[in-house]
Amino acid sequence: MKIGKRHLKIIKFKIGRAMDIKEYLTKQGIPFKIFIHPPVFTCEEAKEHRIYKNIRGIHSKNLFLKDRRSKRFYLLIIPENKTANMDSLSRIVNDKLKFASEDNLLEILHLTPGSVSPFGLINDAEHRVEVLIDQEVWESEYLSFHPNINTETLELCREDFHKYIETIGNKYRVIER
Repeated sequence: MKIGKRHLKIIKFKIGRAMDIKEYLTKQGIPFKIFIHPPVFTCEEAKEHRIYKNIRGIHSKNLFLKDRRSKRFYLLIIPENKTANMDSLSRIVNDKLKFASEDNLLEILHLTPGSVSPFGLINDAEHRVEVLIDQEVWESEYLSFHPNINTETLELCREDFHKYIETIGNKYRVIER
């Protein structure tokens, strides 16, 4: 696979972003535990590599969605064992939803597929993304997410995740599904 200039720029940017979220959490007084592992792009790959073995709490899927006109964007956080019901989600937001493009993801959250997580919201300076958090995730004692790079996972307790979501400034909703 040939790596173009755009992809090299993304890789360099992502390495810097992982440091930024750790610094942000530290400045906010939000403790976290770091787990370093091989790159994973999906929950299935994380299971194959046994990454979840030592990480407490709920493991989640983080999906970047948009409305049909590409005006509103959403970050959906659901337990890794659930599927995203787009019809149900469309009713919640009163608009038809679909997956956002890789370009949308890069432009708004400065992320690439495989590294999507709520930590990418630090890059959404305009607060364009609304966060839809499954109630089971919201109420979990511990949560874990990639720190904007898929070779690490950060683990937080529930109260610290809630604090992070509050400090970031994006609109969010806890949804029952």
